[in-house]
Amino acid sequence: MSITSRLDTQDSGFEAGLKNLLAFEEARDPGLEETVSSILHEVGKRGDEALLEYTNRFDRLNAKSMEELDLPRERLDKALENLPGAQRESLEAAADRVKIYHEKQLQHSWRHVEEDGTMLGQKITPLDRVGLYVPGGKAAYPSSVLMNAIPAKVAGVSELVMVVPTPGGEKNELVLAAASICNVDRVFCVGGAQAVAALAYGTKTVPAVDKIVGPGNAYVAEAKRRVFGRVGIDMIAGPSEILVICDGKTNPDWVAMDLFSQAEHDEIAQSILLCPDGKFLEEVEKSMERLLAEMPRKAVIAQSLKNRGALIKVRSLDEACSIANSIAPEHLELSVEDPEAMLARIRHAGAIFMGRYTSESLGDYCAGPNHVLPTSRTARFSSPLGVYDFQKRSSLISVSRKGAEKLGKIARVLALGEGLDAHARSAAFRFEKDES
Repeated sequence: MSITSRLDTQDSGFEAGLKNLLAFEEARDPGLEETVSSILHEVGKRGDEALLEYTNRFDRLNAKSMEELDLPRERLDKALENLPGAQRESLEAAADRVKIYHEKQLQHSWRHVEEDGTMLGQKITPLDRVGLYVPGGKAAYPSSVLMNAIPAKVAGVSELVMVVPTPGGEKNELVLAAASICNVDRVFCVGGAQAVAALAYGTKTVPAVDKIVGPGNAYVAEAKRRVFGRVGIDMIAGPSEILVICDGKTNPDWVAMDLFSQAEHDEIAQSILLCPDGKFLEEVEKSMERLLAEMPRKAVIAQSLKNRGALIKVRSLDEACSIANSIAPEHLELSVEDPEAMLARIRHAGAIFMGRYTSESLGDYCAGPNHVLPTSRTARFSSPLGVYDFQKRSSLISVSRKGAEKLGKIARVLALGEGLDAHARSAAFRFEKDES
């Protein structure tokens, strides 16, 4: 039995097969929604009292006050100091690369003055306070801290508040060390929907933020969905995805492991390979079957590949690009001889990895670009997380006396056409004494 689906674009049932493969609709769980709604209401109403109750219940703690869950900066710095040398060096090297990349995204205010003295422009300002949700406990995601905190700091966010659950009191030292490196301002040992509620509404201890970013479980995702509008959010992320376009000349073991790199996330992650060489697809499948046995998360990988993976034979690399644009994947690898030439044909992807030596995993940790990427075809209209997500733009308009007459006449005509007399008069009063 094949380890994953096999499709061929020349088969009559290909379109239906691809559609079925890509179909993913997150099941709405009424029980989960009701639970999250109740948690948000209680934390919004009772603040620290409810936050402490939920934290003790869900994380199996016995904290007497929120002060016990408020980590001082010294604790973060201690975690960094105690890291083994190789871990600290790698974490700091990754942070440096992420910072250098994101500094190039920084936007600046600008102004333009017209001939009559009218000034138009744009004022760029950072958000005042941002909340960062980081999974905690046994799950170690220091990379999530780097990818969310660094662009916020580069943007000039005044205060970054991190929340991280500590089930059973277990604190992840790598996560705390990453927070130290990123100069996170405050860290609270709370998680789940209750942490999202605290960041959105504010409590006596946890300050309300302007935007919440960072990954979490289904309860966190639902909470973020519900508080959107009161605060900004980064995105509601779907399952992890990788799409590899290969010309059949890359080491099949490399391609197999790249497909595994996303499949190991969870059973609904998606890993797809497009290639015009049928023999190479067979070689990759043999590599997958052989390498799977040595993977610690082989059960998850196997289920993911069975559920939503595929090896697809295409007519040509041009057709592969067309299919890739339709899928709009989170991660797209161009494992071909001339990735630069192929890039011109790619329109929709969260991150594009160019060339045989560019594994997707490098982007997850240390290449520099952000690993928070659009999923579930949203790359058609959205972008990776970046500095621009932590800045906002205000328009600047300063009209001269001469400009007021020129623009006022235009505005008056358009306003009267819309039946808005006060608008028309407001514009006209600047250059005519009486419009009645």
